Amino acid sequence: MTRIALIAFLALGLASAAHAEGNADNGKQKSQPCAACHGPDGNKTLDAQYPRLAGQYADYLARSLQEYKSGHRKNAIMAGFAATLSDQDIEDLSAFFASQDGELKDLSHYK
Repeated sequence: MTRIALIAFLALGLASAAHAEGNADNGKQKSQPCAACHGPDGNKTLDAQYPRLAGQYADYLARSLQEYKSGHRKNAIMAGFAATLSDQDIEDLSAFFASQDGELKDLSHYK
């Protein structure tokens, strides 16, 4: 039993070490290029094709940016922007947009 607890503790420690913490204040400073399409706080888009980012889950935003960067998710515009981002930049941007009040809705009205 002790061995299982030790393994679980080590696994959790490694998982948390692999996940960087984003800084929303730094993300705000880094978000200026994003504002052209997503608005300054991620709420106002110039065109319906650009998604709202405000209030979205930080882990979803980070994964999306990582996928644009790796080419797993295809979009020529986003690939160009994401290619220049470090892992910390991605975490900071994700923290910033997740911390904004957004107009995103959940699916609870479908119950």
